[in-house]
Amino acid sequence: MLIDTHAHLDFPEFANNLEEILDRAGKSGVSGVVTIGIDLESSRKAVRLAHTHPEVYATVGIHPHDAFVLAIHEREALEALAGQERVLAIGEMGLDYYRDRQPRAIQRECFRQQLEIACRTKLPAVFHVREAHAEFFEIVKDYAAELAGGILHCFSGDWEVAERCLEMGFFLSIPGTVTFPKAEVLHGVVRQTPLNRLLLETDAPYLAPVPFRGKVNEPAFVFHTAKKVAELRRCALDEVAQQTTANARTVFRLPSAAKC
Repeated sequence: MLIDTHAHLDFPEFANNLEEILDRAGKSGVSGVVTIGIDLESSRKAVRLAHTHPEVYATVGIHPHDAFVLAIHEREALEALAGQERVLAIGEMGLDYYRDRQPRAIQRECFRQQLEIACRTKLPAVFHVREAHAEFFEIVKDYAAELAGGILHCFSGDWEVAERCLEMGFFLSIPGTVTFPKAEVLHGVVRQTPLNRLLLETDAPYLAPVPFRGKVNEPAFVFHTAKKVAELRRCALDEVAQQTTANARTVFRLPSAAKC
């Protein structure tokens, strides 16, 4: 069984057919989906979805595209959401210097504020980092010792970046882009990273893998990511499925009796 550790089930693409989407995921061997908060409203939606679907869990956080300096009541609101049942992590949080949709100073401050919440709540952090790894490491080093784990969502760095993340105890989450023929840097990272530090994700509705590239992504498609990881590592698909599922349970501290 597989776990899709990063999807956005509250997005409009799934508004009219979420039950079908989750049913297809189950039939494809996906036993659980972590739906990700990107702002306060989507975090509330993620929590509601986790409370109404047994195969769904949630994270709560502020994406760097939506970054702002959180006032006291907003920090309290996010922390209250983090205390809800079936909330596994804070994020996705981080830095995005590729799109630069928010001023970088505001991105950095919002990132720090969420790291503080992750440390206080003793929840792992889900990181979004794009073309900002140097500043990411500069900021996160002050919190790493207190964090209850971390996940580099949609990992986009090279092996040097991967090594630094692994040294800090973080997991690397591999998206459907690993199936793209030209994703050679990511292929190398997947080959070299210990299997017990890899996770699988879709980032649905984005980044659909081959053979669905260009279409709306969905949790069922994480199977194709797992298959490509197994091919790159020259091991059995079952081994990849079992180990990445065990990894997800470890970093998110899922009980063995959990649906996923």
